[in-house]
Amino acid sequence: MQEIERKYLVTSKDFKKEAFKNFFIKQGFLNKDPQRTVRLRITNDTAFLTIKGKSSKSGLSRFEWEKEIDIKEAEALFKLCEPGIIEKTRYLVQAGEFVFEIDEFYGDNEGLIVAEIELNTEADSFKKPDWLGKEVTGDVKYYNSQLSEKPFKNW
Repeated sequence: MQEIERKYLVTSKDFKKEAFKNFFIKQGFLNKDPQRTVRLRITNDTAFLTIKGKSSKSGLSRFEWEKEIDIKEAEALFKLCEPGIIEKTRYLVQAGEFVFEIDEFYGDNEGLIVAEIELNTEADSFKKPDWLGKEVTGDVKYYNSQLSEKPFKNW
């Protein structure tokens, strides 16, 4: 499956008033190779193993494969993750036919808030909310795999 998304910095916490849902996420990486990142994620009472391929030149799209796994297996697999576990709250905000996923990070990434919007095509347009800041699509330092290695607090 091809994933097409744009990523932005968030300039205020006003998005929280617009969110229709939020949940806590814990994630780690079994492999951070840019050619194939392997991520482990627990959200509330579900767990997923995700493999992401290398991003396109524009940074807008890349191959993604995801499978739900048993939560106890996921908790055990966290012992094999590389250093730098990510913890964040994800907020979902409707944007016309699309949904923004806004991540408020904790721990070593405290203070960083990033919004992603998954699109159907690279040409799709959408209304940009007032709290949406600079676009950082394709900037690898904002990838969760990089944030686990080089956290926001060290920038």
